Amino acid sequence: MKKFLTSIPNLLLSLLLCFVLSSCSSTGVKVNDSSPWKTIQFEDQANVLDVDFIDNNNGFLVGSNRLIMESNDGGETWDKRNLDLPSEENFRLLDIDFKGEEGWLIGQPSLVMHTLDSGKNWTRLSLGSKLPGQPFLITTVDNGVAELATTAGAIYQTVDSGESWSAKVVDASGSGGVRDLRRTKNGDYVSVSSLGNFFSTLASNSDTWVAHQRASSKRVQSIGFNPSGDLWMLSRGAEIRFNDNSQDLESWTKPIIPILNGYNYLDLGWDPNGDIWAGGGNGTLIVSKDKGKTWNSDPIAASLPTNFIKIVFLDKDQIDTQKGFIIGERGYILKWQG
Repeated sequence: MKKFLTSIPNLLLSLLLCFVLSSCSSTGVKVNDSSPWKTIQFEDQANVLDVDFIDNNNGFLVGSNRLIMESNDGGETWDKRNLDLPSEENFRLLDIDFKGEEGWLIGQPSLVMHTLDSGKNWTRLSLGSKLPGQPFLITTVDNGVAELATTAGAIYQTVDSGESWSAKVVDASGSGGVRDLRRTKNGDYVSVSSLGNFFSTLASNSDTWVAHQRASSKRVQSIGFNPSGDLWMLSRGAEIRFNDNSQDLESWTKPIIPILNGYNYLDLGWDPNGDIWAGGGNGTLIVSKDKGKTWNSDPIAASLPTNFIKIVFLDKDQIDTQKGFIIGERGYILKWQG
């Protein structure tokens, strides 16, 4: 009798857990037999933070501790490069973006650099002392035209190769600060507030951030656009959601929780086949071939001692076939093999 009574709380807890999980879309995850990814590991374990290509063969990656590397064979091999920066200054190089031979890169603290010759020579630009926040995202829009977004949600545009910058946002406070920020090709932005408690959107023809409620009580980890321009959201608790009504940015699907392993997903990306990839902590990399209904785990990624922090698929006029990279920590990246 005593044993039966002590088992009642455990039974109630199990029933409660089943009830909670029944409100989510949770699927089992099998391991794929093969992987479309190739592992690249650098001896320097500085964290890679971004990658971009100029054409089919030539590209750069940047990262922490002033890391900048160049590839001339489509990303198969990489060689270290140096920037003309004082040795006492240490930067996290966050973002790099090219359009043709012209490119921009940014870093923290307060670094913006510009090239007109495919990265052979870089010019450092002065941002002044009144820039709100730190550089976070840079986009090469056209010849001499670029947009710079900061951690404070401010967005500036230059039309004269960085000689001058004009503000595109009237009041940056509407973004709530930035922990994640993305831009579409047509100039729309979406950001996650620094605390992850709401997200904001900025239309290309607007100068004001519009705040939106998060999909649940879970804090938002990251947010972005799918190839069609619709939003997706990653929340704490390894939750994946998709906006199910493009006219209502606070209407979201039920959370999809493919794996409950204690690690959050950090980024989402669509490969050239339309498959969805989600990367996260402790080598977590999963793929869905049916728009998020079911997921499988990647066999190569699971064996790597790294966190996958960014998924990049490059689709540019200068590149014949779409390139893909998954950026991990501790010197690991994955290269898309198709």
